[in-house]
Amino acid sequence: LPGFHPFEWQPALKNVSTSCNVGIINGLAGWSSTVDDSPADTITRRFRYDVALVSALKDLEEDIMDGLRENSMDDSACTSGFTVLIKESCDGMGDVSEKHGGGPLVPEKVVRFSFTVMSVSILADGAEGKVTLYTEPKPNSELSCKPLSLMSVDESDHETLTAILRPIIAERNAMKESRLILSMGGLPRSFRFHFRSTGYDEKMVREAALDKQLRKKMKLKPIMRMNGNYARRLMTLEAVEVVCELVPSEERREALRELMRLYLQMKPVWRATCPAKECPDQLCRYSFNSQRFADLLSSS
Repeated sequence: LPGFHPFEWQPALKNVSTSCNVGIINGLAGWSSTVDDSPADTITRRFRYDVALVSALKDLEEDIMDGLRENSMDDSACTSGFTVLIKESCDGMGDVSEKHGGGPLVPEKVVRFSFTVMSVSILADGAEGKVTLYTEPKPNSELSCKPLSLMSVDESDHETLTAILRPIIAERNAMKESRLILSMGGLPRSFRFHFRSTGYDEKMVREAALDKQLRKKMKLKPIMRMNGNYARRLMTLEAVEVVCELVPSEERREALRELMRLYLQMKPVWRATCPAKECPDQLCRYSFNSQRFADLLSSS
C-alpha cells in the first residue's frame, strides 16, 4: 500500500503536505491507518496522488533497472531525466451493493478514479532521443490499473464528483510543475510526470460538459431529479441552441433541433385535458410527429 516510501519533491508541491507516510484518506481531509477506521458515512476513500505514484514506481523498480541494463546504460550515471507517462481513468462501477461483502452498508453506486503507469523513459546524455525503459504490456487491463479513489456517489452527481476530485486534480497540477526525487536501485533519481486523461468515461465527460454549458449560458443549475420548472427551461429551442454548441456534427445538430421542434408540437396534446377541442391541429399531426420523432432517435 502507498505510504511507506521516503521521497521528496523539488520544488515542494504547492498546498500539499511534505509528509510521505500518508495512508488511506477518508472524506475530503484527514487520514487513518486502515480501511476499517473509516466511518460508515464516509463519502470517499483515497490515497494522496503523489504517494500512490511513488508506490507504483517502487513496484516497477526492478523493471526500470532491467531497462537500464538492457539498453547498456550505467545505472550510476542515470540519476536524472526520467519521464513517467500516466493514464488516468474515471468511471462508474455501477451497482456495488452485492459486491462489497461484509462490513458497513455502502451506497449502491460507486465511481472509481484510477491511474496506469503507461511507460517510463529517460533522456540520457549522448542519446538522440528518449530511451524507453518500461512499457505497460497490458495498458487496458484491470490488473495494471491502480485505484486512487473510490467515491460512494452516482456518476451523474457532478457537483459531488467535482468536490471530491478537486483536491486530486490540484495535486496532479502541482506535480506537473515539480520533479520527484526517489531512491531507485540504491541511488536517488529524478522523475517528471506527464498525465493523459484518456481513460475517462465518455458519457461522464459529456454530461459534465453539458452541465457547465447550461450553467454558463442559461444560468441553469443542473439537478439530479428533474422537476417541472427545470424541464420547462430545458426543453426549449433556446436550450437546444446552447447544447448544439457542444455537438461537432452539423447533421446531429440539425437532428437535435428537429427533435425539439417535434417535441414542442406534440407537447400541447398530452398537456391538454381534451386535445380534440383544445389543440385539434396538433392532434391530427401527433401520430406523424411521434413516428418521425422515433425515427430521428433511432437514426441519429
